[in-house]
Amino acid sequence: MPDRGGGPTGPRIRAGRPSRGVRTLLMTLGVLAVLGMAFTMFAGFWTDWLWYRSVHYSSVFTTTLWTKIGLFFVFGLLMAVAVGVNIWLAHRLRPPLSAMSMEQQSLDRYRMGIAPYKTWLLLAITALVGLIAGASAAGQWRTWLMWVNGVPFHQTDPQFHLDISFYAFELPWYRFLLGFGFAAAILSLVAAALTHYLYGGLRVTSPGARATAAATGHLSVLLGIFVALKAVAYWLDRYGLAVKSSDFKATGNWTGLRYVDANAYLPAKTILFCIAVICALLFFATLWRRTWQLPVIGFGLMVLSAILIGGLYPAIVQKFQVQPNEQAKEAPYVQKNLKATREAYGIDDAKVTDYSGKPSTSDKGKLRDDVNGAASIRIMDPNIVSPTFQQLQQMKNFYGFPTNLDVDRYSTKDGKDQDTVVGLRELNLDGIPKNNWINDHFRYTHGFGFVAAKGTEAADGEPVFTEKNLPTTGDLPSYQQRVYYGEKTTTYSIVGGPQKEIDYSTDDGEKTTSYRGKSGVNLANPLNRAAYAVAFNEPQILYSGAIGKGSRILYNRTPKERVEAVAPWLTIDGDAYPAIVDHHIQWIVDAYTTTNGYPYSSRTTLGDTTADSLTATNNSRAVVAQQNQVNYIRNSVKATVDAYTGEVKLYQWDTQDPVLKTWMKAFPGTVKSKASISPDLMAHLRYPQDLFKVQRELLTRYHVTDAQTFLTGSEVWQVPDDPTNKSGNAVPPYYLSLRMPDQSKQAFSLSTTFTPNGRPNLSAFMTVDSEAGSSDYGKIRILKLPTSTTVDGPRQVQSKFNSEQEIAAAIKLLKGGDSEVEYGNLLTVPLDGGLLYAEPVYVRGGGLKYPLLRKVLVTYEGKTAFENTLDEALDVVFGAKPSTTPPSDTGTKPPPSTGNPTVQQALNDAQKAYEAGQQALTKQGGPDWNAYAKAQKDLQEALKKAQEAQSGKKG
Repeated sequence: MPDRGGGPTGPRIRAGRPSRGVRTLLMTLGVLAVLGMAFTMFAGFWTDWLWYRSVHYSSVFTTTLWTKIGLFFVFGLLMAVAVGVNIWLAHRLRPPLSAMSMEQQSLDRYRMGIAPYKTWLLLAITALVGLIAGASAAGQWRTWLMWVNGVPFHQTDPQFHLDISFYAFELPWYRFLLGFGFAAAILSLVAAALTHYLYGGLRVTSPGARATAAATGHLSVLLGIFVALKAVAYWLDRYGLAVKSSDFKATGNWTGLRYVDANAYLPAKTILFCIAVICALLFFATLWRRTWQLPVIGFGLMVLSAILIGGLYPAIVQKFQVQPNEQAKEAPYVQKNLKATREAYGIDDAKVTDYSGKPSTSDKGKLRDDVNGAASIRIMDPNIVSPTFQQLQQMKNFYGFPTNLDVDRYSTKDGKDQDTVVGLRELNLDGIPKNNWINDHFRYTHGFGFVAAKGTEAADGEPVFTEKNLPTTGDLPSYQQRVYYGEKTTTYSIVGGPQKEIDYSTDDGEKTTSYRGKSGVNLANPLNRAAYAVAFNEPQILYSGAIGKGSRILYNRTPKERVEAVAPWLTIDGDAYPAIVDHHIQWIVDAYTTTNGYPYSSRTTLGDTTADSLTATNNSRAVVAQQNQVNYIRNSVKATVDAYTGEVKLYQWDTQDPVLKTWMKAFPGTVKSKASISPDLMAHLRYPQDLFKVQRELLTRYHVTDAQTFLTGSEVWQVPDDPTNKSGNAVPPYYLSLRMPDQSKQAFSLSTTFTPNGRPNLSAFMTVDSEAGSSDYGKIRILKLPTSTTVDGPRQVQSKFNSEQEIAAAIKLLKGGDSEVEYGNLLTVPLDGGLLYAEPVYVRGGGLKYPLLRKVLVTYEGKTAFENTLDEALDVVFGAKPSTTPPSDTGTKPPPSTGNPTVQQALNDAQKAYEAGQQALTKQGGPDWNAYAKAQKDLQEALKKAQEAQSGKKG
């Protein structure tokens, strides 16, 4: 038998060591893994480049990429050099290790262990800190571009008289540099101290530590650099006071200097700067004195000064100077905050006008005639009728409409503009007959058609469509109807190749098409196919026979995604809307430039400020999603996305905005001039909702221009909760064509209401002119109601609607069976000194469950009508015709007779219950609420019996 132990008769097999074949296999697998990871990274980079090139914004990709690479290498190298040089210097300054102490003898094994790898260890440490620092610096590409391209505001802050561009563009970059300097100093100090300790330059002894002269000088210089940076921080903190946020009991969120800042913190920062400079010089002086005595004393003095001068002194000033006479002390600084905030948010030109809230004429006939001129009251609520569009115009299950439709303006056949509810018939992959890869990405690729309905009319409860059917026909001019890019199009499609696409279906069968646009990325190149197969984790892209010559992949297909990608420096409005522009469906997207560095302007959190009852219950129509804080905002860019080609265009809208000018300088050629906007596009631009929400939230406090009144808080308003929604969130603003008291004709406007803080009555009504072609575009008008009298607010109006006995009874009848009642937008219209409220009421009935307009509620000066149409309700309110609802005071008159005795008995019972309820309310000594509740219950039961009997059911 052979000797398996490795004796003279056989080879020895070494235990635990893999064979050459196994090692080769492991190395091969390792190389393949590295190559796989490298190609995965390359695939992400390559597909991004291809996409930006396909949309003709490759300059955005390259500018951003080279900026990140430059920052990564420059600051990574600086950090690596700073740490590496200090480690090398500490090693170079090491003392001879003769007569080692016990401590040094114990460290000797570590020195010996790393001795063969010192160079590699140094490179590894410097590479690690360099990578971390470089990655952190690359994330500051926006700060760098704004600093290097910043343009002046030509406005100065009231404290230091510096141009606002210093705070918006320069100060953030200086703070980054300072933070980088602190990180480099601390890491260098730690690395040098550890190296000195390892090689004996720094020794821990009892009772303290001892250091060689070389180590003392080295570490002192590093400490001196740290303290010098602290001096720079104190100096920058002086300017930081102008943009500092704080809580101010009198006003809440506050930005800018207050009395204590200007008279305590500001001089304190200056004193601390001087002390820090002296302390840094003392540390540097150890290069000659070789003792830490004076630097330590200086550092202790700096710490003590920071506590006393920077903390205790301002607290004393606040306690004994400000609090006893706060309004007088703070008023000048509040005035600066008022001015800056109003300018930064574009509300400084808001026109506040006193409004009586009571009509100036008693001529009901004249008022009825004036209603049509006062407003085009929209009874089609775009936030409710989407299911109706879906039911009547979906046509196929693989089409769908957004949850919330949009309001735009289109001309009627006689040339008059009218408010129109619009939506696109977009692709809905959940509704296709069979889900598979080919159907989802090759066959069903697009939606079809633009659907529009009059905002002010209904026919048998249904919208009056002005553009409908499939293919669509109607009043609009011809246009490309295919929708390849939309709000519901969130997956990729591969088009233009061998596989035909479903266009739409008719009675003659399916119509197919093949995409002929230039959008997307060509997949004919094998490298592109491989890259997308990896990037999308879809191997079939690499080998599928459905991909061939002409195949193109479309992705990033929602309007918001596309604009965010080509302009990452913009903040995007949450409500993109479609319009027919120059024979194409164009998505119109509003975009904002913002900054957090406008001195004295109070900050707001965008995500919170733009939330309302719609965004709280509907995630598909997201508002500005970022929860970032800003204190300056402008709607500087109007963007369009072609629904067929996906082409993105950015147009300069605010030609005076310095922030936009800065970004246009950083990304030249990406934003077109305002003059490039075609008249057809201009006709469909409007004032954006999210900006309006931000401005109305600020105006709850900043409609006041007097500091004393602002400090008392007596004029604070609030945005009321939506009375038609149970979410408890703010009422959304509404687009409506109306005429304000100082206007001669109606203008397409965005409107909202205000109530006093903590009260339900109305305090103000606000609109902004939303017609882009108008000279008044963006003009904010506020009608301020008197504080001496009360005018019903939205919740009070809704409550009165619900509490009217006749209306409540009619609502009960509408809810019969499995029907549901939904209240539409509660619109407010100023009319002859008073306020007219109008609200559509929808009923979802039967198994289909889509809402139909059944009633319209109107109220004016306490007179309420609940009728089948808007005109009928207005006629009742203004006395042109009697109400069709039962009169509120029936007295002892018997109810009308019917041919059905069961119905007649139920009506008699209802009459008795109603009279009992009225008696309970007018009972001497106060209302008897228990009796009233019982009467209401009896009334409901009687009405239910009447309805069942009338329907032929068993009573």
